[in-house]
Amino acid sequence: MTHLPYRLDADDPAVPPMGLIVLQTDETLEGDMRHYFAGAANPIYVTRIASAPEVSQGSLAAMKGGISAAADLLPKARPFRVVGYGCTSASSVIGSQAVAEQVQKTCKTAEVTNPLRAAVAYAGHKGVSRLALLSPYVAEVNETLRSAFAAEGIETPVFGSFGVAEEEKVVRISARSLIDAAINLGRDDSVQGVFMSCTNLRTLGVIDEVSQTLGKPVLSSNQALAWHMAQLNSAG
Repeated sequence: MTHLPYRLDADDPAVPPMGLIVLQTDETLEGDMRHYFAGAANPIYVTRIASAPEVSQGSLAAMKGGISAAADLLPKARPFRVVGYGCTSASSVIGSQAVAEQVQKTCKTAEVTNPLRAAVAYAGHKGVSRLALLSPYVAEVNETLRSAFAAEGIETPVFGSFGVAEEEKVVRISARSLIDAAINLGRDDSVQGVFMSCTNLRTLGVIDEVSQTLGKPVLSSNQALAWHMAQLNSAG
């Protein structure tokens, strides 16, 4: 074997990597993030965390024990500026601070965000504090999420759910169903906008239509997460 000479390129400190922890059952988030960060110079590295096929308080809480192991699988050659944990409902159950602590046990990152923390930040950016909440979740998960928003100063006086526990069904809820449901909820005069919760919902192609119809801001888990990751990355 001939040993060949080589040189190493220096990493550009101006474009630190971003990390993303995606649920095993999620079929939507990675594709949405490729869209939102299509022009970004920063590389985005993705790892997966084991998740149950059905969403419940118990299955969401159980994910806490796997966050550190999932984060540990992200590349370690360079520190991250921000890592996103991609589950809205689990973040409401586990808590944003606890999620961050679990990620930072095994991954060197300046910031950790999640769709719940991101949605609160994005709502503040949009100047709204009363949202209609649309989710696919069962009742116990919805109530935990609404309480988590309330603790951050976001009221959800209007909410509706498809009542679906199975992730493989959540990702296949039609665009028309999402549009009709979001418009129906968002028409209420008591709310300033709509939040479509769940990283597995295919919200990317429906946000503009709902927003234009209502004349109100429309947020989604993936949209808010991408926005917040970009904000935190640029603040470094």
